[in-house]
Amino acid sequence: MEILKEIILKLYDKEKIKEILKEGLEDINDIDLEEGDELVLEGLSIESEDIGFRLSPKAISQLPRLMPSAPAEEVEIEEYEPALKEWENQIQEVPMGATSSDGGTRKKVVKLGGEKCMPFYPDDDNPNMPIVTFDTFDSKIHLPGVISKHYEDVMGSPGEWAKKSVEEYGAKMVTIHLTSTDPKGADTPPKEATKSVEEVLEAVDVPLVIGGSGNPDKDPAVLEAAAEAAEGERCLLASATLDLDWERIADAAMEYNHNVLAWTTIDINLQKELDRKLMNYGVDRDRIVMDPTTAALGYGIEYSYSIMQRIRMAGLEGDEELDFPISNGVTNAWGAREAWMGSEVPKEKYGEDWGPREFRGPLWEVFVGLSMMLSGSDLLMGLHPRAIKVCNKMVNRLSREVEGLSNFQDWVTAY
Repeated sequence: MEILKEIILKLYDKEKIKEILKEGLEDINDIDLEEGDELVLEGLSIESEDIGFRLSPKAISQLPRLMPSAPAEEVEIEEYEPALKEWENQIQEVPMGATSSDGGTRKKVVKLGGEKCMPFYPDDDNPNMPIVTFDTFDSKIHLPGVISKHYEDVMGSPGEWAKKSVEEYGAKMVTIHLTSTDPKGADTPPKEATKSVEEVLEAVDVPLVIGGSGNPDKDPAVLEAAAEAAEGERCLLASATLDLDWERIADAAMEYNHNVLAWTTIDINLQKELDRKLMNYGVDRDRIVMDPTTAALGYGIEYSYSIMQRIRMAGLEGDEELDFPISNGVTNAWGAREAWMGSEVPKEKYGEDWGPREFRGPLWEVFVGLSMMLSGSDLLMGLHPRAIKVCNKMVNRLSREVEGLSNFQDWVTAY
């Protein structure tokens, strides 16, 4: 209230107050703010007390009329400009797939990497945007119902599965997982498993990623056989890791014209070690793609994000052991129970229902995919067609010319 007293008694000339009030108010009595203790207007009063002024609601509504009439000072508003950074290095570009002119049968080559700055930033123009590859399998495997319903007519037929991914869902790349080779499962021999690779190559003309079962003892032999069956097609062999005979996979890649996926377990030093070993072994730099491992949303995704971001920034700053494209298995999102759990959600423990998993599951994959793209991912391995569609739309909105912006890479400054 002392502040109000200052406003009325000291900051304003009494005659000026009268003048302001006369503009829109009638029946104004004599105003003497120094000796009188009440300002009476028509239905409006300001009364003084020992502690200051007491204002009625109507009086409060009139306070803006008592503001000083002095012209406001001109304030210069500086236009926001992001802090641009000139990076020392460019990320290695890795071609995926080979056309007839390159000795293969793919319709188009997909290029990974080549970044000059962090993803979707205005520092520079990156030549290649992130791309999603559709997962397919050479055998019937258990998948959450919200995924399997999209592929139930083609499961067990890798060629038809890949064809559906391309023709119905617009896949630009396809991953064939040779899960039947797992010694704990069907234990399909490597040579027999290559029939699935040949089937997929015949069914679609997009670049391929070829994966084994994840068994460190058998995967080198499986990927060797697959590399030979797909000779000249420049596929991505997944994966070379430090805990298996990675030299055999590197040899197969170099002999049959393929790329190598270098997979490590969320550790920058391990990633540097494996990349260094591959280069020293003779693998060309334009054949190496990194996979630092992807944690799911709610299960350590922030750790994956921070590791990947540090890897990408190190590469841009000149670390030649880390300046390679990055791949992420966003399908790991489906390992989170929040993605697939349905009516069995224990409500007494978690309270409210988590919502329909038909939407919750794909969104879980989308959130993982978006996080990975923003941290530097070049290749997302996806599973649910709806999730992949949303991820592709996000890439388009962040990279194309839309709604008057010169380029949607300007999204950082769009406000």
